[in-house]
Amino acid sequence: MVEVMATKHPDLTPGEVAHRSGVAVSALHFYEREGLITSRRTAGNQRRYHRDVLRRIAFVRVSQGLGISLAVIREALSTLPDDRVPTKADWSRLSRGWRSDLDARIDHLQRLRDDLDGCIGCGCLSLKSCALYNTDDVLGTGGSGPRRLQRR
Repeated sequence: MVEVMATKHPDLTPGEVAHRSGVAVSALHFYEREGLITSRRTAGNQRRYHRDVLRRIAFVRVSQGLGISLAVIREALSTLPDDRVPTKADWSRLSRGWRSDLDARIDHLQRLRDDLDGCIGCGCLSLKSCALYNTDDVLGTGGSGPRRLQRR
């Protein structure tokens, strides 16, 4: 019975995973080196991926698109079960954990957008133009260059 299931849903080759996931084979190797996905080796030393790797790759790609670091993605993936395919509830739990970080980044980008016109002309270097934001040249103590456009 187990053997029938194995032939019904065989593991995928790197080319098949690349085609179905939309990432290059070199990206699969990179993800594997980074501990984001795993493969097994055949007797001929060829990589084979279990089908659940497609969900993990999708999760990695979406997470990267949100600006989540590979270290944080790896940590999240390490909490998933090894004995079963992750469920929608597993994925929801992981994404909920990032909500506050995403909200903070959205807030930062909105402040940046709202202050952009003033910062381009001033760059936080002019006491005359930036007296409201740079009272007593406090931003100058942080070093040269624009200060307000950096993450807070």
